[in-house]
Amino acid sequence: MKNIKTLIILALIITSCGDKKANSFEDVITSDNLTLLKEKRNEIDTEQQGLSDQIKLLNEKISQLDTIRKIPLITTFQVHEEVFNHLLEIQGNVTTKDLLIITPEYNGILTNVYVKEGQKVSKGQLLAKIDDGGLGQQLAQLEIQTNLAKTTFERQKRLWDQNIGSEIQYLQAKSTYESQDKAVSQLKQQISKTSVTAPFSGTIDDVITQQGSVVSAGQTPILRIVNLDNMYIETDVPESYVSDVVRGKNVTVEFPVLGKTIETTIRQAGDVINPANRTFKIEVSVPNEDKSIKPNLTSRLKINDYTNENALLIPQSIISENAEGEQYIYVITNKNAKGEGDATRVIIKTGRTQGDVIEVLEGIEDGAEIVKEGARSVKDGQTVKVIDLPNDKTNSTNE
Repeated sequence: MKNIKTLIILALIITSCGDKKANSFEDVITSDNLTLLKEKRNEIDTEQQGLSDQIKLLNEKISQLDTIRKIPLITTFQVHEEVFNHLLEIQGNVTTKDLLIITPEYNGILTNVYVKEGQKVSKGQLLAKIDDGGLGQQLAQLEIQTNLAKTTFERQKRLWDQNIGSEIQYLQAKSTYESQDKAVSQLKQQISKTSVTAPFSGTIDDVITQQGSVVSAGQTPILRIVNLDNMYIETDVPESYVSDVVRGKNVTVEFPVLGKTIETTIRQAGDVINPANRTFKIEVSVPNEDKSIKPNLTSRLKINDYTNENALLIPQSIISENAEGEQYIYVITNKNAKGEGDATRVIIKTGRTQGDVIEVLEGIEDGAEIVKEGARSVKDGQTVKVIDLPNDKTNSTNE
């Protein structure tokens, strides 16, 4: 009887061990039994929840007893409404409509050049002279003939007014004089082409052809003249700014080579979009009193295309992005006298950027305290301690 009881006990123990082995994690995973899998998952969930509760209780007790607990140190700044001017930055080249290479209107030998490089000239001033090839002598002879024709006509007219002589004699004298006078005018006009004059007031930038050279009408460059008073910058602007970049807008122009900056305005904005690059042209006037700005000089334009009088600005470097593509920052809440508070994650909507700052349109309010240094390492709801760095300027977003 005793042996039978012993055998029964051994059988129960073996059966119990077999059940535990059958219900092990490895056996359940390989069993393909849905009921066992769900039971095992519920068992593990229960164990996990129990462990989490125990860890939470332990943390709370440790927090009460540990007087030197480690709290992340961060810096913050307060955001306040301020004026935000967004600047469109583009490149441009200085040019002028008063820059011209002068070519002759007459073929011949360049007999005289009356100006030199760097000389200031006035509009209409004689710059050079081309040999007229004897046209001057022809003009002198023609003028003598014209004067004779004029005298004959005047005498014939006086006789005709007194009813003396025939009408045909009067008409012939009149026709001869008018014909000669027109011939003189035409020859004078032709001779005037041998004189090279300044088309506008300016400075002789280069004497290209020296006197004594043979020049051809419309082909041989003789002089280059420039006027540095009427300077402007022409550049292309993307079509997306067509409603913002308009005539009269303020522009800051920087000349890197000169180390010079000027304030000016847009004097003309194009009305046609270039289909090849989807841009439109603008002209920006360039004051040039000291004549230091030259044609083809490279410039950098900053055009104020957007202004927000009550903008909230933050550094772009503190912004993170979640898996859904939403941008977020951390603000400090529940801050106590020791500078300790909670880092709370806030989803924001941003606008335009300028340098390192970006405009926040939604998500924060004026006066919010925002995490700066340490923004990438804190977690939502984490207790942090705000510190003030020596000579800290974190209250300003425009560092």
